[in-house]
Amino acid sequence: QVKLVESGGGLVQPGGSLRLSCVASGVIFSLNGMGWYRQAPGKQRELVARINIGGSTNYADSVKGRFTISRDNAKNTMYLQMNSLEAEDTAVYYCNRGWGSYFDWGQGTQVTVSS
Repeated sequence: QVKLVESGGGLVQPGGSLRLSCVASGVIFSLNGMGWYRQAPGKQRELVARINIGGSTNYADSVKGRFTISRDNAKNTMYLQMNSLEAEDTAVYYCNRGWGSYFDWGQGTQVTVSS
């Protein structure tokens, strides 16, 4: 069974940075395009960024130039470096497949941007 564990969230001031991690188990990580998603209170879950098996990336317009997605297949881990954080980035962040059907969702990691 696939298990996804997100970590690295926290409380940060506007303009600050965080790096999220996603560790996957029970899956051949290197054979899966992966993505980061977020869900803010009262809003639908949205795709933030994704990375395919070759390392090509896509970003939502709202985070382009501020967030960077990366992966380390040897560690079955994906990262999201978030810079210049804004209040609008406040949400629970999740990882999952970036294309096709989803694995079971993990618990996510809370990111709160506030002064």
